[in-house]
Amino acid sequence: LDQIGKDIKSGAVKDLNVVIKGDVDGSIEALSDSLMNLSNDEVNIKIVLKSAGMISQNDISLAAASNAIVVAFNVSASVNARKLAKSHGIDIRYYSVIYEAIDEIKLALEGLLDPDVVEHSIGKAIVKQSFKVPKIGIISGSFVEEGRVIKNSLLRVLRENEMIYEGKLTSLKRFKDDVTEVKNGYECGIGIAGFSDFKENDIIEVYEQKEVKRVLK
Repeated sequence: LDQIGKDIKSGAVKDLNVVIKGDVDGSIEALSDSLMNLSNDEVNIKIVLKSAGMISQNDISLAAASNAIVVAFNVSASVNARKLAKSHGIDIRYYSVIYEAIDEIKLALEGLLDPDVVEHSIGKAIVKQSFKVPKIGIISGSFVEEGRVIKNSLLRVLRENEMIYEGKLTSLKRFKDDVTEVKNGYECGIGIAGFSDFKENDIIEVYEQKEVKRVLK
């Protein structure tokens, strides 16, 4: 399942193929339907076989040919089937409770989803003047109005409410000292990679981006 997950994440495959073996038809159908409902735009659950009985060598051969995982519900695998699965690297998952099978595969699929990127505001500074610093270049003499500004943070420069630059805070000073952050209510010198055209009253918005794990609904 881990290898199939890597293939899905890399775009090599978009289907999670599953072989379902169970003790009775009712359980098999319930498990099959529940797994199919986990499909989404990025990952598709595909049932390549569902049947009652012990896992056989033929089941393993089919799983190997279709790059599938084998879900066993209240059944075991024959000795030869287990040997064949090991030689082919086929993942057999054994369950006795349907919701445990669904939850485990759901969690595996959620790990394959690209996370959402959420932006969080850190702080805001207003430019008062600009000046040149040897070996660094033009930096802005700014006043931190909200939150804090942090070195190496992402930022935007706004002029009259329009964004004119987006980049990274590469230099941060308090007087002549290099610092890692400056809090609300203090002045500082801000240097931005690739940008030096500071104007009085420009707004520097500092933010961070965090990845948030997505869940299947």
